[in-house]
Amino acid sequence: MAGPQIIGPTSHYYYSQRLKLQYVDWGNPGKPLLALIHGGRDHCRNWDWVAQALRDDYHIIAPDLRGHGDSEWAQGSEYAMIEYVVDITQLLSQLDSFPVTLIGHSLGGGIVLQYAGVYPDKVKKVVAIEGLGPPPHMLQQQSKHAHERMQLWISQMRDLAGRLPRRYKTLDEAVQRMREANPRLSQEQAYHLTLHGANRIEDGTYTWKFDNYVRAQSPYRFNVDDAWEIWGRITCPTFLIRGGESWASDPEKDGRAKAFQNPTVVTIPNAGHWVHHDQLAHFLRVVREFLYT
Repeated sequence: MAGPQIIGPTSHYYYSQRLKLQYVDWGNPGKPLLALIHGGRDHCRNWDWVAQALRDDYHIIAPDLRGHGDSEWAQGSEYAMIEYVVDITQLLSQLDSFPVTLIGHSLGGGIVLQYAGVYPDKVKKVVAIEGLGPPPHMLQQQSKHAHERMQLWISQMRDLAGRLPRRYKTLDEAVQRMREANPRLSQEQAYHLTLHGANRIEDGTYTWKFDNYVRAQSPYRFNVDDAWEIWGRITCPTFLIRGGESWASDPEKDGRAKAFQNPTVVTIPNAGHWVHHDQLAHFLRVVREFLYT
């Protein structure tokens, strides 16, 4: 089941830390640059609906993070926030079109906030969809003992080494798994995300493109002090979006919005973690208001 045929983006590659990484470009190079950064176990084409809506006003690019989509997998499980930020810094430096507008989801939201805090003079506006990391109550549930977190991480590494990618006999079977992960997706959305997020291998089955090692969680606790310091350096208007039915907490209620100089916080009802999929029209409406004013 395919949607209407719309001319899509072109594929390009760049290098960061010896990895060959892909990004797609929606054209319109004479317009201001807008970078769309996806979340964990996702891929750049999850932004297609957003890109199609905004492409007339921006030069839109969307990278595949290392270990995701059509970008190379890292050797040695190098999938920490700092590596992702290095990669995006490298890409934006090569394009050299500042100030840039940034939109990120989940992990991607964390990346764009990190970048905007490290290089505040290079960012015009930043939108983070549930990109503040674990809510405070989840951080409190983590072990206080470093050796226990290290033991858990080492166990995860060993398990992932022996984990085989799940195979799906047909593309439709993989689409069904996509809809199980997010029941709010329409059949058309799930098909599109699966088509661009899976590879067909030699025996005819399908597997997801992302590296299983991206599932691992760092043994180091989320550094709240560092995060607040970086967020506090962001000088551009900052838009924090969450889904009303998501596990993510409200940054105004939990206090994290206070870390930012110029924040706007919006909760979109009837949306889970993938706000830009679950309530696309509402998401585009509030983002346009933010970007165009």
